[in-house]
Amino acid sequence: MDLQNQQRIKDAAEKFGAENVVVILGSGDAEGASIYAETVTAGDPTFAGPLAGTPLGLPVYHVLDPEVKACADPAVWEEQIGMMELVMDGEKLSAAVKEMRDAHSLK
Repeated sequence: MDLQNQQRIKDAAEKFGAENVVVILGSGDAEGASIYAETVTAGDPTFAGPLAGTPLGLPVYHVLDPEVKACADPAVWEEQIGMMELVMDGEKLSAAVKEMRDAHSLK
């Protein structure tokens, strides 16, 4: 996750309260999704960005997670996400993000 996005997420959590922020990731590989999820929950594991040493504990989901899809308008989902759903391994991506969410998100 680049430094600008880390700062945007940190700013949103500070402005609106961590309890009012949910992060939706769209990474195409499980390892990247896991690292991004760790960054917004436990803090930047590389200790290089604004979230270094800053565990926000934010709830984080992959866009292909069934819980996210259930909240989306079906027509918008099909238009914006449908192709991704066909070519990406949604189960693997969602599981990688869920692992970090379960381990580090505030309840």
